[in-house]
Amino acid sequence: MWNGDALDLDAYLAHVGYEGDRSPTLETLRALHRAHVLGVRWENLDAVLRGDVPLDLATLENKLIRSPRGGYCFEHASLYAAALERLGFTFFAVLGRIRMGAPKMLPTTHAMLIVEIDGRRWLSDIGFGASPLEPVELVDGPGGSETTDGVWAYRLRRGEVTPGADGWTLYQPTGGREGESDDTGDGWMARHTFTLDPQYPVDFRTANHFIATSPHSPFSSRPFVQRVHPDRLHLLDNRTMTTVRPGAAGGPEVRELEPHEVPKVLSDVFGIDLTPDDADLLLTKLV
Repeated sequence: MWNGDALDLDAYLAHVGYEGDRSPTLETLRALHRAHVLGVRWENLDAVLRGDVPLDLATLENKLIRSPRGGYCFEHASLYAAALERLGFTFFAVLGRIRMGAPKMLPTTHAMLIVEIDGRRWLSDIGFGASPLEPVELVDGPGGSETTDGVWAYRLRRGEVTPGADGWTLYQPTGGREGESDDTGDGWMARHTFTLDPQYPVDFRTANHFIATSPHSPFSSRPFVQRVHPDRLHLLDNRTMTTVRPGAAGGPEVRELEPHEVPKVLSDVFGIDLTPDDADLLLTKLV
């Protein structure tokens, strides 16, 4: 279904720096999830520059593996799904609604995978940009599940996610940034919600078309780039460069870039190198 048989698995694993066991175990999933999040760049530049984000495997391999570029959640999840399928994992895709303090209901535009291993289910959310560095188990019950790698922490809880719909909410600690809300009363903000309705490549293509082309999409009109590290997160929103270091005194570091600085920051900070033509085109999109 996800074209795993056509994937250049060796090239993918080399790109993310994974050299471990290839059997479909929880240990493999954890290591591969972390390697993908840290090794595959996150950006929406094709949506901004040309309003077209193909999801065919050949394009994804060329862009996310063989080029100094990246992609957003539909690209990441499609490539990752091909790898999991090739490795023999049992999984299905889901779509989520981004929250992040949004005051109204947003459409289902975030792609994730649910991986099933030994009767347990794991959210493998590798395409958020600031993604968790490991899968989060779906644990039913009042407390849900909470995970941390010592720096980044997340909660996953079951409940009503839209009127009449049962599902799951992924939370992250509030960080004091504008627009962040305490949704739990003890310092956690809802990042996104999702139900367990299986989604397929055709569903990815439909939602991806909206994200890449609609004037109502948050990603079609301005560049948004993220890179997460084990100890920090870099974000570029149009020309606003933010660096988040959990626990750092004074909160996030924020700097407004001049337009001519953006291509160099993309290369130096995010590892994204644009062609001269694309760099020139990007300058016309910055505000």
